[in-house]
Amino acid sequence: MKNNKILILAVLSMLVLPQLAAAQSVLPKLTLGVENAKNPADLVPTLQILFLITILTLAPSILIMMTSFTRITIVFHFLRQSMSTHNVPSNQVLVGLSLFLTLFIMRPALIEINEKALQPYLKNQINQEEALKQASKPIKAFMLKQTREKDLKLFIELQGTKPSSAEEISMASLIPAFIISEIKTAFQIGFLLYLPMLLIDLVVGSILLSMGMMMLPPVMIAMPFKLLLFVLVDGWYLIVESLIKGF
Repeated sequence: MKNNKILILAVLSMLVLPQLAAAQSVLPKLTLGVENAKNPADLVPTLQILFLITILTLAPSILIMMTSFTRITIVFHFLRQSMSTHNVPSNQVLVGLSLFLTLFIMRPALIEINEKALQPYLKNQINQEEALKQASKPIKAFMLKQTREKDLKLFIELQGTKPSSAEEISMASLIPAFIISEIKTAFQIGFLLYLPMLLIDLVVGSILLSMGMMMLPPVMIAMPFKLLLFVLVDGWYLIVESLIKGF
C-alpha cells in the first residue's frame, strides 16, 4: 500500500512539474536599475517620472493647503462638536463632503488650469516650465483673494522681499499666509456656530438645576433640542451656502 502511494506521488510530480516550469517561463520579469545615459535626451523621461511621482506624493498637501478644503473641514468639525453628536456624521462623510465642496468651489480654477496649462502641454505647445507657470496663476489668484493683507504682509516682511505687484509675490510667502487666514476665518465661523448651541446648553442646564436633577447630564437632554433647531432652520443648507458664497 505504501509503495502504491509513493508511485502515485511520483506520477503526479512528473505530470505537474513540467507544467509549472512552462508557466514560470512566461512570467514577466521586472527589473530596476541605473544605467549611463548615452545622450541628455535619455534623462528627460526619467526626470518627468520623478516629477510626476513627487506631485502625486504632495497632492494631498496641495489639496489641503492651497484650496478651500481647510476652512470647510474645520467648520464641519466645529459644527459636529457644537451639536454634541460625537462621531455623527463620521469623519469619512465630512471629509468626503468637504472634498466635493472643494472641487465645486475650485472648478473655475481647475477649468482654467486645464485650458491654459494642461492641454497646451499635452499638445506640445508649451514646455513644462511654462505649463507650471500658467497652472499656478489661477491658484495664486484664488489664494490672494482669500488671504488677509495683514497675514500676507507678515510673511513678506519675514522673507525680506518687497514685491511691487501681486504677480511678484512668491508662493513661499503666499501659501502660509493663506493657511493662517483660512484657519482664522474657520474659527470665526465655528464661534458663531457654537453660540446658539451654547445657549441651548445653558437653558437646559438651568432648568435641570432648578428641578433638582443635578445628576442628569445636561448634554443628554440638550442634544435633541439642538438637532431639532438645526433641522428646523435647515442647517446644512445654510452652512454649505454660506461656505460656498464665502469664497
